[in-house]
Amino acid sequence: MLSIFVTGVVTGFALIVAVGAQNAFVLRQGIRGEHVLPVILVCMVSDLFAVTIGVAGFGVVLERWPAVLPVAQIGGGLYLLAFGVQSALRAWRPAALDAEGGTKMTARRAVLLTLALTWLNPHFYLDAILMLGTVANSFGDQRWWFCAGALTASAAWFPTLGFGARALRGVFAKPSAWRVLDSAIAVLMGALGVGLLVH
Repeated sequence: MLSIFVTGVVTGFALIVAVGAQNAFVLRQGIRGEHVLPVILVCMVSDLFAVTIGVAGFGVVLERWPAVLPVAQIGGGLYLLAFGVQSALRAWRPAALDAEGGTKMTARRAVLLTLALTWLNPHFYLDAILMLGTVANSFGDQRWWFCAGALTASAAWFPTLGFGARALRGVFAKPSAWRVLDSAIAVLMGALGVGLLVH
């Protein structure tokens, strides 16, 4: 059970940490010190809702159509490999975070923008519902340990990113920092993708 929980944590981190619009916005808000708590709460609650639906709902589908699992695993493995390639390409051409641009925003606008960056992003559905749901259900009755691990990763990542951003102000102003992060993500996603295809 512990190994499944750890796998959930690692997989959750691999998907959540990816440098995308949502994380860039959380990091930006953290560096600027604007409405950090409501922004990270929206991210965490969104993950809780979507991952739980993915694990629970996908389990119901598998009970009725067990042949869906290998198909989903192949699709999920290919998606993870593609995600890894995208991370590698971002590492090849990194860009510094523009955290200082723009004017201050209200808490309402920050929350709405976080919701939009989360729920209007198709990758969110692929990652939180389909991808994590697929991997979790490959563990059968112990899938909730995987779910707990993935949600632990979310609960650890967003507060760390949001409240720790100011300390990283100088680091992530440099493209080289994104290059290192994206390179690590590319390796993790590639390994997880291969593992899912083999499994």
